[in-house]
Amino acid sequence: MRVLPLSVVALLAGATAAVAAPAAVTVTVAPKLQKTFETTYGLREAETLTRELRQSVETSLAKQPSYGGARVDLVLADVKPNRPTFKQLGDKPGLSFESFGVGGAAIEGQVTAADGTVTPVSYRWFESDIRQSYGTWTWSDATWTFNRFAGKLARGEQLARR
Repeated sequence: MRVLPLSVVALLAGATAAVAAPAAVTVTVAPKLQKTFETTYGLREAETLTRELRQSVETSLAKQPSYGGARVDLVLADVKPNRPTFKQLGDKPGLSFESFGVGGAAIEGQVTAADGTVTPVSYRWFESDIRQSYGTWTWSDATWTFNRFAGKLARGEQLARR
């Protein structure tokens, strides 16, 4: 077994302590959209979408040391499915899961940097052409929007747009 000098051990411990914690990401649903989930889409869908958005942003920001120690607070402001949700299928017996349309999402929020600087962010994208839709599952276009937003945020593009 090889013994390291105490100064090397202290240096290695100090280097790992200097690495900032990853960005903390929280996602909530706007009150108006929450009512839409309750009456139209189903509450299960709200949980799925907030988890998807949070994970997408966390994954993208984990690759960027500049977001270390930051807090990202996001609000899912609007969302539109590509296919009917389970609640919609249950509420309207003639509706089929094979029905499809254009979807997307709108995201708002703010990034609080480790130094306390607060920067608002927002992003929205809704497909306008059914031929271009990514609608292979209920929330395809919304997920695409989340991933695109997360990538732009990680690259700093969303912060520059304000």
